[in-house]
Amino acid sequence: MNCDLYVITDTTLSGGRSHEEIARLAIDGGADVIQLRDKMCSIPELVAMGKRVRVVTRRTGTLFIVNDRLDVAIACGADGVHLGQDDMQVSSARAIAPHDFLIGVSVGSRDEAQRAIKEGADYLAASPVFPTAQKTADKFCGLDGIHRISDGVDVPVIAIGGIGMHNVCDVMRAGADGVAVISAVVGQPDIRGAARALKDRIIACKNELVPRDR
Repeated sequence: MNCDLYVITDTTLSGGRSHEEIARLAIDGGADVIQLRDKMCSIPELVAMGKRVRVVTRRTGTLFIVNDRLDVAIACGADGVHLGQDDMQVSSARAIAPHDFLIGVSVGSRDEAQRAIKEGADYLAASPVFPTAQKTADKFCGLDGIHRISDGVDVPVIAIGGIGMHNVCDVMRAGADGVAVISAVVGQPDIRGAARALKDRIIACKNELVPRDR
């Protein structure tokens, strides 16, 4: 699973752009994963949106994940679902989901990470790393939390929460395999350009972490 840059759609920050337009621009800029996230619309509306985003992601072979709703993810043909700690358990989702369906889980501690992996999670989201307008949790895992969550796990760990150009290298050094963002890309006037700049920074950070031959 290539998850360097994981972009979460949010039409409240996109300057009037639709979910599918956000997806198209972010993918043009180098996004590896698109997650559809909309807390305000009905399930039928979300399925319709998901089908339109699926068309965009299918053209480029980009992974498409739906936030929270397994039923919507299956209905619109997504590659997977992302679950929070208050959503359906991974084991229950796995029993319903199609073969090769990806299930990601937000975790804030090593215990939550180990439990999610035991139940069959395909990737973890260390969340939230830093304070954001979208995350109202009282407790943030910070860079130390990324290290504790990622240490010894055999699935990708994506960091989310307050991440941008100014701190993405710190996040990668702490052990993240990739970063998930909303405002750092979707909230920018030039979504494509913001995605490209952040993707380039992530790749550069990863290259710095690769040991050089002596």
